[in-house]
Formats: sequence, structure tokens, C-alpha cells
Amino acid sequence: MFDRLLGNAGVISTEDMDKEYGQLLAEDEEFQIGFKVMRDTFLFTDRRLVLVDVQGMTGRKKEFLSIPYDKITMYSVESAGFLDRDADFKLWVGSNPDPIEKKFNKSVDIYAVQQVLAAKSK
Repeated sequence: MFDRLLGNAGVISTEDMDKEYGQLLAEDEEFQIGFKVMRDTFLFTDRRLVLVDVQGMTGRKKEFLSIPYDKITMYSVESAGFLDRDADFKLWVGSNPDPIEKKFNKSVDIYAVQQVLAAKSK
């Protein structure tokens, strides 16, 4: 499935993920696919989803949010409309009633992100 998604403009190669984010991995953990979303990044490993939130004007400050797949309770995808050029993605974790929300521009196929999550929630 990941091979099919690699043609998307916002997809990050595993080599680039290893180079930039390799220090986040646990022993024997591997990156499977990643998506660059504006300034932020979605990293899918064989164990968890890591959201990289770039903060501040310079982008030097980053928050790394690690979410084990079994803690994701639901997610939603809202495609871009006629006047709205950004698609919306919401992710609920554990019992928290407030979702994590991200906007996707046209460089990333939001349905590809949804496909990866659907495959992980088997």
C-alpha cells in the first residue's frame, strides 16, 4: 500500500525521515511513511504516529507528539470545498473529547493519510 502512496507530492522518503527524525525511533522501530503538511509533519512508524508541530517564527522549536495506534479512537477527513482550498483532518486520542486538528493543503492527498490510518486500525 505504501508504494502506491509514494507518488504524492507531500510524501517524505524513509531516507529523509531517518536522517531528520531517526533519533525519535525506539530500538527495532521503523518509519513506514511520512507526510509533510505545510510546516508540520505526520510520521507513521510500525508502532505509532508521530506528529511534528513546528512552532514559532523561525521554526526552530518543535513539538513531537507520539500517539500509539491503539490509542487513536477515531478520526475524520473533510475534503476541501470550492472556496476553501484546505482540507481538514481531526484525530481523537484516548478519552480526550477535543480532537487534534490539522489543515492540509493540496500538496498532500488527505485521503492517503486516511488510508494509512485505516490500515493501522485493523
